[in-house]
Amino acid sequence: MVRIEKGRATSMHGSQKYINRDLSWTEFNRRVLEEAEDPGTPLLERFQFLSIVASNLDEFMSVRVAGLREQLKAGFNKPDFTGYTQGGLLKRLSKRVARMVRLQYKTYRELLRLLSKENIALASWEDLNEEQQEAMTVYFQEIVFPVLTPMAVDTSRPFPLLHNKELYLAVVLRPEDMVGADQENGIYFAIVQVPSILTRTVEVAKRKGSRKNAYLLLEELIRVQIGQLFSGYVTESVHAFRVTRNADLALNEEGAEDLIKEMEKELRRRRRGFPVRLEIEKGMSIQARELLMEELEVGEEDIFEIDGPLDLTFLSKFTGSLPNMEHLRYPPIEPVYPAAFDVADDILSVLRERGDALVYHPYESFEVVNDFISEAAEDPDVLAIKMTLYRVSVNSVLVQALARAAESGKQVTVVVEIKARFDEARNIAWAKQLERAGCHVVYGLVGLKTHAKITLVVRREAGSLRRYVHVGTGNYNENTAKLYTDAGLFTTNPWIGADASALFNEMTGYSSPHDWRAFAVAPAGLRPRLYELIDREIESAKQGKPARIVAKINSLSSQPMVDKLYEASQAGVKVDLIVRGVCCLRPGVPGLSDNVRVISIVDRFLEHSRILYVSAGGEDEVFISSADWMSRNLSRRVELLCPVYDRGLRLALRNMLELNLQDNVKARELMSSGGYVRVQNDQPPLRSQFASSDIPLWKTIADAKDFT
Repeated sequence: MVRIEKGRATSMHGSQKYINRDLSWTEFNRRVLEEAEDPGTPLLERFQFLSIVASNLDEFMSVRVAGLREQLKAGFNKPDFTGYTQGGLLKRLSKRVARMVRLQYKTYRELLRLLSKENIALASWEDLNEEQQEAMTVYFQEIVFPVLTPMAVDTSRPFPLLHNKELYLAVVLRPEDMVGADQENGIYFAIVQVPSILTRTVEVAKRKGSRKNAYLLLEELIRVQIGQLFSGYVTESVHAFRVTRNADLALNEEGAEDLIKEMEKELRRRRRGFPVRLEIEKGMSIQARELLMEELEVGEEDIFEIDGPLDLTFLSKFTGSLPNMEHLRYPPIEPVYPAAFDVADDILSVLRERGDALVYHPYESFEVVNDFISEAAEDPDVLAIKMTLYRVSVNSVLVQALARAAESGKQVTVVVEIKARFDEARNIAWAKQLERAGCHVVYGLVGLKTHAKITLVVRREAGSLRRYVHVGTGNYNENTAKLYTDAGLFTTNPWIGADASALFNEMTGYSSPHDWRAFAVAPAGLRPRLYELIDREIESAKQGKPARIVAKINSLSSQPMVDKLYEASQAGVKVDLIVRGVCCLRPGVPGLSDNVRVISIVDRFLEHSRILYVSAGGEDEVFISSADWMSRNLSRRVELLCPVYDRGLRLALRNMLELNLQDNVKARELMSSGGYVRVQNDQPPLRSQFASSDIPLWKTIADAKDFT
């Protein structure tokens, strides 16, 4: 029980005071699944959300669950600050994930039924007529058969290395001359990988006079043709399975002579990470199941028996490629070129005149960032370009522009974070390409990930130098900028420019810590600066002045930050948090968090921007940041908090926060129980990603009207 003394909660167990991070994550993925379940979401978008659920679950199992298993294996089973031991948490997560998977496939079957009404079907072999089956057999023989490799498992051929998250078929065979025999040694076992280089769904020729478009899953086609791989044997059973391995890397940065080579070695080692999940198709033979369990060293608690196709991430490509289905998707949004830069031929001249400009993606086009770098690369008066890269798109315009700048003789410095999880190989390739072009490439700081999003352009003007800076909340990735909501600030402010130079000097050299005038930089300075801002609001509340904090972040899991917000609430500060994913703070607890409200918005675009507003005694200070309020971001990464000085831009960002807080269509509110409920009130429907009356959010920001 919570004991209240003089309005304060003085005695609470960890599980009462905090929400566990991993359990909070399952609630987040459940909210994503709700978008797939929602009949108000366009049908093909519902499939997309289902694919995201599967992708999220893959990463969660291979990183978070794997980490818990590793700790338990090492004998570490002590409660964390939320009160959960590793063993207890794993049991709780196992139940939640199993329940989520059941709902996931229930939704999948319902969506297939609805898709069939649109004359699109994922068919089984038996659904095809003789002519269609003959055509599929030809496709198998000409396209699929040549790339298949049957892998027998016996005394002379050991169990093969199964790649992480790849799809396989477990094949149980019996020699033709032993059909009907029940000797155990008459059973043979083989594995066939479903080739990921081929499309997972194969279009089937239409029946004559039919309007229905049918597709066959690749594993279904291989299953019915499996006999062609094993002549002289009769197939007893064929079932799909998939292994999820520990994907975390144990990079020894300090001991590495060549960081790139060490990372490449770790990436190869990742393929052999210990299994944390074995997904098997429902009905798999006992022999195949037991052999997989033995060879992979997994227990029953690690097995997920799936009633449907494994790995639903294929739905994203499948439904995304269906032609003439615009009526089943969200209406397209064409990002506009920011009005601030649409008045001149070049971006740098606009910034010289205006000083500051704000862009908000995806409503405003990421092309302005590409143009900023491209123009700087071509400008003969630009002397240097410095930039951080964390996750970059496949055919990055920015990387090409940086290479051109270096080749033309400019000083180009790029801090490439090769430890960006699951983008390590791509970032290594970009780093090598930039080095070949003559860029000075730095691989971040030892022991820290460089997560800050910043670009510095130094230009010679009228006998002096001017600094142009872009600071963003999201990655320099033109593809995700169409899917994520992120803010970007362009500025020529001299304080920000000086801090930008100092930050790059710290990342690339041996510069001592800078006396920051504008920035707060993790790992040393960001947490103290946030505490300072919160303490100021606490003092205002104690003096009876208006005191308010509004923070928009992706995750809140740092115990000290949660405790600081509890302190603010107890002092009377009104705290509004817009937290998309994990939130360990428990709102609405009497005497602890009465003044805290937490909402999460899951909608068409991934809410990704990090923005902080504090009332500051009426000054209304606003900051943008690369950092979530997690221990790793505040203590083990290079992160950046940047003030927005322009009054109009501060108002624009505050408008956006208020829009989010008034969302009553896609917002869910976090209850003190740890669950979420949809926001319902008597106000007109307001969907913040589209704003009222379908006015795009970028328009509201550009006008900078006082929405409050």
